[in-house]
Amino acid sequence: MSIAIHVFAQSAEEQAVLTPIHAMFEGMSKRDAAAIKAPTLPGGTMVLMRDGKPAQMTFEAFAERVGKPGTTQIEERIHNPLIRIDNDLAVVWAPFDFLVDGKVDHCGTDLFNLVRVDGRWMIASVADTGTKNCSAK
Repeated sequence: MSIAIHVFAQSAEEQAVLTPIHAMFEGMSKRDAAAIKAPTLPGGTMVLMRDGKPAQMTFEAFAERVGKPGTTQIEERIHNPLIRIDNDLAVVWAPFDFLVDGKVDHCGTDLFNLVRVDGRWMIASVADTGTKNCSAK
């Protein structure tokens, strides 16, 4: 019985780590800059790798860019996340699809570094790869 409890507890902790990521994605789909920034650590950064070149920006700049009103529906989805947790530090590595109006626009791998602050997981940094070559998906 203790094994089942341990597995359940681990699963719950992994879900807690994924919560701010899903909150950021929800903010992105609503184009809500405040909601995009809410689960992030102030001063955190994103590095988006495109064609071998890094585009680096703060969470604030990313939220302003994605949080602008638009006519297209956007959605980011991660699949089969690999989650590692050590006390108040976690990492999530996951393949993603980015959809525009319900169709895959680009895909790649997301890498999230998270920290637990006052009992709440926050996204400290994000890096991703992105390619238009998503035909296998």
